[in-house]
Amino acid sequence: MGFILDGLETESYDRTYSDRELVRRIGEFFRPYVGKLLLTALALLCMSLVGALSPILIAKVIDWVSATPKWGILIGASLGVSALGAMNWVFNYGHERLITILVGQVVYDVRKQVFERTLSHDLSFFDTQATGKLVSRIVSDTQDFSNVVTLTAEFFSQFFMILLLTGFLYSVHPTLTLILLGMAPVAAGIALSFRKIARKVTLEAKQANAQINGQIQESVSGIMVAKAFRKEQALFDTFQKNNQLSYQVGWRRGIVLNTIFPIMGITSGSANALVAYVAAIAVFGGKLSAGDWYLFMQAVGFFWWPLLNIASFWSQLQDGFSAAERVFALIDHPEKLQQRSSVVLPRLKGKIEFRDVVFAYNEKERVLDGFSLRIEPGEIVAVVGHTGAGKSSLAKLVARFYEFQGGEILIDDQDIRSLDLGSYRKQIGYVTQDPFLFRGTVRENIRYGLPEASDSEVIQAALRLAKGEWLEELSEGLDTEVGEQGSRISYGQRQLIALARILLKNPRIFILDEATASVDPFTETRIQEGLTAVMEGRTAIVIAHRLSTVRNAHRIIVLDHGRIVEEGAHEELLSRGGEYASLYNTYFRHQSQEYLEKNPSFSL
Repeated sequence: MGFILDGLETESYDRTYSDRELVRRIGEFFRPYVGKLLLTALALLCMSLVGALSPILIAKVIDWVSATPKWGILIGASLGVSALGAMNWVFNYGHERLITILVGQVVYDVRKQVFERTLSHDLSFFDTQATGKLVSRIVSDTQDFSNVVTLTAEFFSQFFMILLLTGFLYSVHPTLTLILLGMAPVAAGIALSFRKIARKVTLEAKQANAQINGQIQESVSGIMVAKAFRKEQALFDTFQKNNQLSYQVGWRRGIVLNTIFPIMGITSGSANALVAYVAAIAVFGGKLSAGDWYLFMQAVGFFWWPLLNIASFWSQLQDGFSAAERVFALIDHPEKLQQRSSVVLPRLKGKIEFRDVVFAYNEKERVLDGFSLRIEPGEIVAVVGHTGAGKSSLAKLVARFYEFQGGEILIDDQDIRSLDLGSYRKQIGYVTQDPFLFRGTVRENIRYGLPEASDSEVIQAALRLAKGEWLEELSEGLDTEVGEQGSRISYGQRQLIALARILLKNPRIFILDEATASVDPFTETRIQEGLTAVMEGRTAIVIAHRLSTVRNAHRIIVLDHGRIVEEGAHEELLSRGGEYASLYNTYFRHQSQEYLEKNPSFSL
């Protein structure tokens, strides 16, 4: 069946844990709830005791009635069995309630830790991981992880019942008890023999599930592109391939896990026949009463059913272990960002300096090699260059989204690796080329970076862009629902909301990553009217794509393959006739004519 698994993918951070290590790690999550665990164990013990007393009471009643048939004995026995049943219900209710609370708390803690660890990774982690697969680990695998708790509770319940029954049966007839116990190692051996293969097929099933989740998420996110290119059938074909793979892996897992029960059934049937035969001989020989014979035959059922559950427990436990392994692998994946200390800076001045910085996204893609640049407080620097020159990389390094491999980046003469990232990023405003909005209203999205802001502050931030005229175009103003990722409003409106969000935050350092690259000239004019005022007195790094942004800059940096090939003011660089002039003639000339026609009063 090896060919079935050819399409399965593992993640770079996946690793293998031993059963002992998994048990230890799982135990760490239960340590804060020792009291609830003890109460659960007590409820289990009481359940097992009551469960074992019922067949013992019935067996004794059979002997009493055989010797002295009386209605009183039957009525008393009936009431006793009813009382034991009621007690069993009470203990079972208490157990189920406690275990439900315990499982809920543990799952809450596990999800909290795994999601917190996921969020702590730098952007390089998310560049290589499919969203759907991460969701599968955080949601599905943490839920499956909780099954370990329930299964373990059931295991101990059955185990206690077996111990109680075995002790009583041995006092009645040691030989029959030893025959019964002699079959236990056979059942245990059968169960344990399935352990490794059960873990393997269960882990494969989870990988297949994560793979199909990832593909569905990607298909839904990119449905517009797919429809534009009429690729719905291609998406469906890919889904069918992954769905078929998931079916085959699930089928294999089902075969492996369900094979154990027929084998256990044959074993238990053989044991039943042997115990019935030996017990019947003992009854005929007068060495065993009819009640004890009934008790032994009942005990076979009570004995083998827990053993069957224990046997299935080992295979089902692998499902929980597989989930735990995937969750712990995500938790244990080391962070690439290495902060040496957590210095909390006061209000930033905005000085930025790169000193011989080396940066690569991966071993084959070095972007910066010995890069140096100094930006003074309040300086607006535009960065231009061809695609792949390293423009966006500079901005992302200043925001500390990625770890660099060499050199230093200084913020107000402090190594960026020594700063407290939480307080540092509060003083940075980052606007991306493709603005991301969260589901909710325009007001909620503007307030995203400063939740404590008042409504009047939100309104003021919105009015600083295009005098607030853009708000009139929204159907319900600030209370307009933006939809998923801003799908219910225009691209230009999404960009304006993203900029208003930054304006409300009022950072010391602005990073504009081609923020006006994809808007129409009218919307660009609106944005520029707001940006010109906002950038005054603040440090700004502008990944430039439009002439208006370039000409507003105090200094223009021209990058080529991670190196500064030119720098200076707009007119100065044009007069040199170098790389900037070439870029200007290629990309900016048409924009220049268009922009100046629409803005005749524009000047540096």
